[in-house]
Amino acid sequence: MLAEHGITDTHGIELLRMVHLLANTYDNIIAERPRKEKLSAPRWRLLMRLLLEEQQGTLGVHPTQLSKSQHVSKNTISSHLRSLEEQGLIERELDPTDRRQFRIRLSDSGRALIRNATPGYMSFVNGLIAGLTAVEIEQLQTLLHRLYQSLVQHGQVTDHCQA
Repeated sequence: MLAEHGITDTHGIELLRMVHLLANTYDNIIAERPRKEKLSAPRWRLLMRLLLEEQQGTLGVHPTQLSKSQHVSKNTISSHLRSLEEQGLIERELDPTDRRQFRIRLSDSGRALIRNATPGYMSFVNGLIAGLTAVEIEQLQTLLHRLYQSLVQHGQVTDHCQA
């Protein structure tokens, strides 16, 4: 069918398939990993995001900002934040400049949990790529970054890359 339309190159669709396959596989492996912290991968990423914001001097993050940075709906963020608050891992406070908004920040318990669990988590994630050499990892990172930049340029979407 593609040849009928003069299409002989299918690299783009194959890359799309592989990227989806890799992302889903990563998510599944991480989701199945037993964690004593009892946190889902999305909630773990939220806590990590809050720690990074804190380290950059941000006093709290609006839920809308978290929704955008995590690429999930506002309803999903609300659910995650409610759960994290019930666990005592985050705190909500009214924004002093806009009393209709909340700012979210790590609680002392959340900060301690992330700091204590991160070394093990990073060791686990790094172990997932143990079959690649250092050179291959660098090449893959470079190529994926270039692919991302191409997608941003051609798709005219906002660049969310923090690297």
